[in-house]
This record gives sequence, C-alpha cells and structure tokens, in this order.
Amino acid sequence: MSANPKPPAERGSNVERYHIYHAEAHLLSGNLKHPIEQPIRHQARVVLEKTRADGHVSQSVDGTSLEGLISYKAGHSRVSGSKIEKKDAWGNDHSGWVTLSTSVIEGLNVFEVITADRVVAQVSTEHALVNGHVPKVTFLGTRFENLRVGGYPVQMEFDLGICGEKPEEDQPYLSDRAFLDRVQRQLQGIAGAKGLPEAIEKEYDSKVASIDDIRKRANGRTKAKGNGHSKLQCSLVKSIGPIPLPGVKTFGNIIFIPDFGTVSLAEVEVGIEANHDGTSDQTGGGSPQEQGDSNYFTVNMLNMHLGCIGGGKVIAVSAKSNGDTRP
Repeated sequence: MSANPKPPAERGSNVERYHIYHAEAHLLSGNLKHPIEQPIRHQARVVLEKTRADGHVSQSVDGTSLEGLISYKAGHSRVSGSKIEKKDAWGNDHSGWVTLSTSVIEGLNVFEVITADRVVAQVSTEHALVNGHVPKVTFLGTRFENLRVGGYPVQMEFDLGICGEKPEEDQPYLSDRAFLDRVQRQLQGIAGAKGLPEAIEKEYDSKVASIDDIRKRANGRTKAKGNGHSKLQCSLVKSIGPIPLPGVKTFGNIIFIPDFGTVSLAEVEVGIEANHDGTSDQTGGGSPQEQGDSNYFTVNMLNMHLGCIGGGKVIAVSAKSNGDTRP
C-alpha cells in the first residue's frame, strides 16, 4: 500500500495536490416488518474512508438466507483507490486519482417474486491532477443478469450516461444545466405517467420541484437548507418493458407489483458532501467547487418497498464513490 502525502510547498511554486479517498459498498440492508420483524444490517460492507493512502478492501460471503424469505447464493463487495499516470490513444492525459466501488450478488431471491442470476452495482470516479476537484464518473459494469418478476424476464433500457461528461470549468454536477435537464425530464416522465399510484406521484412531483430549488441554489438565488449541500435522485434505467402478470405496471425505472410492493431499479443519488476533515465549506453562486467539497455518486440496484406478502424496506446491491482533492 502506497501513500500520496502532501509535500511541503516550494518557494515560487504551488503546493502539490493530494487526494482523500472515500468509497463504500454493501450487498443488502433494510428491515423486514412481516412475516417476521428483523433488521437487516449492512451485509458485506466495505469502506475506504478518509484516507490519503492508495488501498483496496474486499469482502466475500457465501450463501445467505433470511428465514428463507430473502436469499442469495453468493456475493462480494470491494472498494479501491489509486493514483494513476496515463494517456489515452489520442494523447489525452488521464493522470489523477481513481476510486472504484463494486457490489455483486449472485442467485438473488426475494419472496419468490424477484429473482436474478447476478446483479452488479459499479461506480468509478476519476479526479484529474489538473482541474480535478470535480470527478469524471462512470457506471460501466453495472447491470442485471436474468432479472425476473414472478418468473417473467424483465426487459429494460439502460442509460449509463445519465450524468454525462464532467461539467466544464470544474463546476459540480448539481450546477450543470445539461445534467439537471436530463434528470428533470426523467422525473417528469414518471410523475406524469398514466395510472401512477398517488403516493408515488406525490413523491415524484416533489423530486421534480427539488430540481428547480437546486437550480436556484446553483445560481446563488436561495440558500440551501440543513448543512448547505444538495442532492438529487435519478436512475440508470430509462424504461422497462411489459411484464405479463396481472396488475403489474411499470413507470420509468419503477415496477409496481400488486400484493408485493414497488421496486425501483438502478437508482442513483448524486450530491455534494462536506469535506472529510470537518472544516467549513460550501458551493454556491455558480462558482467552481470549493476545495474540500466532495461530489458523491451512490447506486442502489434494487430499492424495494414491500407490502402484503412481505412488509418492510430492502436495498440490495449498493455502491458509492466520492473523495476530494486538495488544494
């Protein structure tokens, strides 16, 4: 394991930059309310936290079953951070710090309704050595293999590029107009869908309204609530094909299953966190991100709100990557 410590400043030159890594991943979490009441602590959770040292952490587990209600045959999670120096085939410099977070479950079975051979959440961020406070992000590798509902295959269209290219001038993603436009269109498509349950409609109306608030914050017209940082939710899944089960409906990345609940596929949360050493910082006024702010990206492959045959909330296959570059 090698470190990238901050060297002393040289007279007449800038201090060399360094990076603080942060990433985490886990297989399963949440809680069951019935037919049994049981919390599901984060299974196979791994963390690369508040460190300037390159590193790799992984954990594998064999078959796991929660009283036969939720089970999987195997799973593993891993996180890593490393400094690289490379150029692509066109000579573009990609030197910087790369953080990778991965979560994988094989042989998933939820109440005999949701099954999958393999589910992968993977997110990687690349902070460039120059203009690298905001990272480039990729979700390459994220996928469902043979996802089924009630035995029927789920056909879906992915959009792994929902976040787009890294915003210009080191602006945070939550200040990037093109990214906010894409997310707003996706949310509006769900909120305005015919036959959407009322509770979900209200939830997505609120998410659409929050995009306008984020735009105002980015332009410095309003102050953020709470800790002064923002976040939004979107999905890597654009649409889901018909599932020939009575009463089953799909809306964007959401599957509504009567007598089971709702399942949201490949949810992504994009946000800005306070820096990792506790000092004050804030993004505002549309200006480049302050040193120490951390853009994070979380992928939850299955967010299940259960009702009827089972009750509770369960998240399966989750990965998160962020980090911040100084100075």
